[in-house]
Amino acid sequence: MLARDETPLHRTPLYELHVAQGGKMVPFAGYEMPVQYPAGVLREHLHTRKSAGLFDVSHMGQLALRPKSGKVGDAALALERLVPQDIVAVAPGRQRYAQFTNADGGILDDLMVANFGSHLFLVVNAACKAEDEAHLRKNLSDVCDIDSLGDRALIALQGPKAESALAKLCADAAGMRFMDAGARRVLDVDCFISRSGYTGEDGFEISVPAEHAEALAAALLENPDVIPIGLGARDSLRLEAGLCLYGHDIDATTTPVEGALEWSIQKSRRHGGARAGGFPGADQILSQLESGAARRRVGLRPEGRAPVREGALLFSDAASSEPIGKVTSGGFGPSLNAPVAMGYLPTSLAANGTQIFAEVRGQRLPLQVAAMPFVPNTYKR
Repeated sequence: MLARDETPLHRTPLYELHVAQGGKMVPFAGYEMPVQYPAGVLREHLHTRKSAGLFDVSHMGQLALRPKSGKVGDAALALERLVPQDIVAVAPGRQRYAQFTNADGGILDDLMVANFGSHLFLVVNAACKAEDEAHLRKNLSDVCDIDSLGDRALIALQGPKAESALAKLCADAAGMRFMDAGARRVLDVDCFISRSGYTGEDGFEISVPAEHAEALAAALLENPDVIPIGLGARDSLRLEAGLCLYGHDIDATTTPVEGALEWSIQKSRRHGGARAGGFPGADQILSQLESGAARRRVGLRPEGRAPVREGALLFSDAASSEPIGKVTSGGFGPSLNAPVAMGYLPTSLAANGTQIFAEVRGQRLPLQVAAMPFVPNTYKR
């Protein structure tokens, strides 16, 4: 199997397990990944919402920022050169969502940053991981050693029964709360665990040495509450949760404020804060935080049963010829038994309840701007 540029696709340490479980393998971000299993996308989605699903996210990038001074605070200050978030305030054993930004305030990638006490642990998107590592090396090598942790797999366990399933293999799991992160023993193997994920459900992400990944995944799948979940249900789950997919809902042309991610930028990095600015695109982003942006990512609920897919143009009424925005993610929400989408609109039309229209196969379909998440999250606070 070849990627579009004719280079061989990579395989994660769980490839053989996916095949054994009947996974339908497809190219994704340079890897062969399961899009679904015999249960099908709908059942996988609903099972995750009511029980627990296991996801292979080993294609993601895992990196360690090790401060040359030995002080993790120096690594945090260094990383703040590249992101608009307060990293210094991330306590040991905790993690935070962040974005790498460019000089125009656009998002180069979004990532998770954990404080492991002696160093920072980063998880970045698969399609961006080579560029992200180069970005870190170019800008932070004076303060940090940057280690690519390519010898580790990453497994997500998501859903209301994720805690009970993982607690059978790791007694410490039950005591963790949302966004806790750190070293834990699982099946007598040293792992890194965070209580977080990409579905809106309670759950965990487990970084495990590659050679132990298949045994860990198999042990979790022995629990009847846990089934394997492919990329199809992963996408519908995150869409219902109102979570961005990099390269679709956010990219280098969208700022965090346009992307409705201003909640992730703490007061200390804003005008008047202790460490205001100092990151790429700060002038643009801080200005938008105070005055607003011209456009905004919003949730969309089509009024009929037909899904409105990515790329569909949005219009202010049924007859106008000039589009006002476009859909960036869209599909059917199995938990809602209805279509859902998200996209960008002028801020003046971004209020919940505003009616707009999408062009689908030459027809104008009505939608309403709607609050996100579409399905309430169940994180353990």
